[in-house]
Amino acid sequence: MHDDVTHQRRPVAEHAAAVAALVTPALAAARDRGAEPAEPAEVAALLAAAASGAGLAPRVLARDAGAAVALPGFDNSQMDGYAVRSADLAGAAPGAPVTLPVGAPVPAGTQPPPLGPGTAAPVMTGAPVPAGADAVVKIEDADPPSFPAPGTGAVVRFAAPVDAGTFVRRLGSDVAAGALLLAAGTPLGGPQLGALVAAGVVEVQVAAPPHVLLVSTGSELVPAGQPLGPAQVHDANGAALTAALAQAGARVTTRVVPDEPDALRGVLAGMPDDVALVVTTGGVSAGAYEVVRQTLGEGPDAAWFGHVAVQPGGPQGLGTVALGADGRRVPLVAFPGNPVSAFVSFELFLRPLLAAATGAVPARRPAGRAPLAEPLDSPPALHQVRRGALDDAGRVRMTGGPGSHLLTHLAAATILVHVPPGVGRLERGDTVDYWELR
Repeated sequence: MHDDVTHQRRPVAEHAAAVAALVTPALAAARDRGAEPAEPAEVAALLAAAASGAGLAPRVLARDAGAAVALPGFDNSQMDGYAVRSADLAGAAPGAPVTLPVGAPVPAGTQPPPLGPGTAAPVMTGAPVPAGADAVVKIEDADPPSFPAPGTGAVVRFAAPVDAGTFVRRLGSDVAAGALLLAAGTPLGGPQLGALVAAGVVEVQVAAPPHVLLVSTGSELVPAGQPLGPAQVHDANGAALTAALAQAGARVTTRVVPDEPDALRGVLAGMPDDVALVVTTGGVSAGAYEVVRQTLGEGPDAAWFGHVAVQPGGPQGLGTVALGADGRRVPLVAFPGNPVSAFVSFELFLRPLLAAATGAVPARRPAGRAPLAEPLDSPPALHQVRRGALDDAGRVRMTGGPGSHLLTHLAAATILVHVPPGVGRLERGDTVDYWELR
């Protein structure tokens, strides 16, 4: 399963489809496996985590959640108005209004007495509709169009009939007690947590986040925070992709390994059995010390290594890898080692799949189209992804050049600019497609 890097480059869409075909089923299987032993999550704890900021990582329901109580829990008014019996207003007309005495008002949070025939009760939005009443006339349609002071013996006139059920939110019209509230696989965002609380749900079963092993390869790499030796650099890929993976809903284990196949094999063999996906950076091209390709590119289970028609991020790898003592095989997605190449590769090929599996929002980056503020050159045979930002006039400006080492320029970017194959140059004012990064 090899590909000479000097020969045909795989189109971006074809590689994205290949990654999806390998990774998506594995993420779904990992979610299902993780849900079985998972303890139910207290809804109050999920809310507390969200309030503290610790709950920003997405959570997804692993099992259907049913409503503990009906929503609404009682017939209530959709409007500020008068609760009435529709039969009492059957003969109302503009020239012959029906006049009714005003009963006791019904504020929200109070249980009113039944409404007697021939009476109208002031009712507030969300307050219970009194027993006997079957409609609400909004205050603007009454005469006078304002509520009287309680206990004044006032009357109110209605110049039109009203249908039964008007402006009444019926018991269980949103969801009945015991009915399905949220289906398995639903991401738990603000509206979903609100629905759980409203429906009296105390605990739910949430899927465990997929466990991703992130391996940065290179003898020159030093983990973050450690002192540098001669000709060494800090592991920027580990930092950038750890954060990106976590934002996409993954639980991440990071490792840094030198360009030694035995070191990489040792890391893979020592991984626990809940790792669902391996992501590597570096070691995938045609050099003399390409440790990922050298270690995993041979034998009957060899991964594919080749070039994708994209800049940056051309060298890529994809396959399965054996983990742990039992050799369980999980998907491997291998990115190039230059920091911008690795990040762009993640955005193109992996982030949408993880986000869809974990409920991260949005699963796909918001897209836009805008004119260029400056000319742009691109290799005609490649899909070029440049880093940029929108200026005050809504035009696209590049942040740095196309080089895959320009990490600080990537950090300043707010959009990824896409130049499709077949385009060699774009002039100022030409429009380009982009993805928002923030």
